[in-house]
Amino acid sequence: MKSLSELRDEIDSLDREAVRLLNRRAECVLALAPLKRQQGRPVHEPMREQLVLGNILASNVGPLKNDSLERIFEAVIKEMREMQRERGD
Repeated sequence: MKSLSELRDEIDSLDREAVRLLNRRAECVLALAPLKRQQGRPVHEPMREQLVLGNILASNVGPLKNDSLERIFEAVIKEMREMQRERGD
């Protein structure tokens, strides 16, 4: 069994990895923004967002509940959308 300190170190490492992945996701979002603009597509595409959430929930094996993951990723998607708008893309 891992100690409290070991588990906290692992959580800290996982948090850093989550930040790295979120920033990579943000880079992809910013890269697709000009393509969407060229195609006349809006920043907010509800159908695409539902597909993204569906993919996320389909890959969930727990222990997080689907409702929890949905709330987390709705926040992520909202922030990515706002980032696109702020950049004017």
